[in-house]
Amino acid sequence: MLRLGAVTGRAVVSPREKGRWLLFSLTVLVVDQWTKALIEIHLPLHTYQPVAPGLFGLTHVRNAGVAFGLFSGRNTSVTLSALGILALILVAVYFALARTRDRWRMTALSLVMGGAVGNLTDRLASGAVTDFLDFHVGSHHWPSFNVADSAITVGIVLLALDVFRSLDPKTGEKNSGEKKPAEKKPAEQPEP
Repeated sequence: MLRLGAVTGRAVVSPREKGRWLLFSLTVLVVDQWTKALIEIHLPLHTYQPVAPGLFGLTHVRNAGVAFGLFSGRNTSVTLSALGILALILVAVYFALARTRDRWRMTALSLVMGGAVGNLTDRLASGAVTDFLDFHVGSHHWPSFNVADSAITVGIVLLALDVFRSLDPKTGEKNSGEKKPAEKKPAEQPEP
């Protein structure tokens, strides 16, 4: 069901149309929480289990910072939780206003929401997030991360690609998506 908003005149989408995207966000959340629980149960804290030696392994670390261990330090849990809630509200508003037919944007926002809720759940419950995916080349390690971090990162990349995709290549301005009428060529004058 589509109706026009009273103030903006923009199309308003019913919550039912957003249901599949919310289900996708919920799937990200469930997979994130399930994988973290498996690591917490089966891999002792601060241990490493190689999966592909020299490239990838599973580890169990607690991260009090944000994605990839950034800003981990003392007394950051409350601040990061508050910022996480604010960011989640902003993404949820953007999600609510986005058109469901724009699959790139809806996929991106669903990934970001599912990941944000996953990490925020951990942070509010225990003050830290469980990270367990450890990629490295030899002794050079990428900071450990989890499914939620991955979903947020992929979602942000998709949002960036969506912005570039919607730009007019000639002008660099945002393309409204509406087809413009073709320009008419001036009529040729007969030669005298």
